[in-house]
Amino acid sequence: MRVQDRFFEDFAVGETRVTLGRTITEADIVAHAGQTGDFFPHHMDAEWCATQDFKRRIAHGTLVFSIGVGMTATDINPRAMSTGYDKLRFVKPVFIGDTLHSKTTITEKRDHPKRPGHGIVVERLEVVNQTGDCVLVADHLYLVERAG
Repeated sequence: MRVQDRFFEDFAVGETRVTLGRTITEADIVAHAGQTGDFFPHHMDAEWCATQDFKRRIAHGTLVFSIGVGMTATDINPRAMSTGYDKLRFVKPVFIGDTLHSKTTITEKRDHPKRPGHGIVVERLEVVNQTGDCVLVADHLYLVERAG
């Protein structure tokens, strides 16, 4: 990872970036279930899933979110700090063997209501599968230092 100083003024609405892909494995699902305690049959029981609409196990939404966000963490910007996510939606199921990549787009810049030396940059995160379907969407909010 390289250090990249980007101030609030350096971000442009409409700016995008796309990550490399990552294939979801059974090991990902099993490890995530162990870490979170979420052993619901939707993720762990192939026989039960065969009787349901999707006919196969689905990845945890929180796993897809974690991987999608992790793929975007390529640069360290000492002038910005994540303050959270808004409007998180699990749009479509993700299955073992699906390959995901993340696309981000700067959608908004605004003043911080209490910190005049900083602004808020909103980055839309879209996690997309191998067929081009969006499977997850969220808005990532950054607190970003102003240059002047």
